[in-house]
Amino acid sequence: MRLILRCAVIAAAALCSSLALADELTPVGTWTTIDDATGKAKSVVQITDIGGKLEGKVLEVLQSDDGPHPICKNCTGDRKDKPIEGMVIMWDVVKDGASWSGGRILDPKTGKVYKVSLTPADGGAKLDVRGYIGFSLFGRTQTWQRKSP
Repeated sequence: MRLILRCAVIAAAALCSSLALADELTPVGTWTTIDDATGKAKSVVQITDIGGKLEGKVLEVLQSDDGPHPICKNCTGDRKDKPIEGMVIMWDVVKDGASWSGGRILDPKTGKVYKVSLTPADGGAKLDVRGYIGFSLFGRTQTWQRKSP
């Protein structure tokens, strides 16, 4: 009987630790975006969960060809000529197995909107952000780094 009790306690502990690890692998948090071409930090984005859908907002632009407080010159609609800092650039992303997808992401430099998928990497310390048109095969991936709390 004691052996069964020990096994049950160990199984419960393993389940709890795996659930805690799964929580750490969420994209929710603050990220430093890394330019996939140059490898340099470009901005700070905060991803939040709003009613089960993830949304990403630019908190700070770290590096821009257009100076310290760039506007979205190439955007259309409501985002046209608005400051990039404070702008929601990712929306409607939902959990899809071990990753998140189904939403859209804006590239403020070009003004283009792409489909997006998010996949936590390196134990949740990094986030692979893939923007694409049509199929995920046709796109590009940036790896963002989680900012320390």
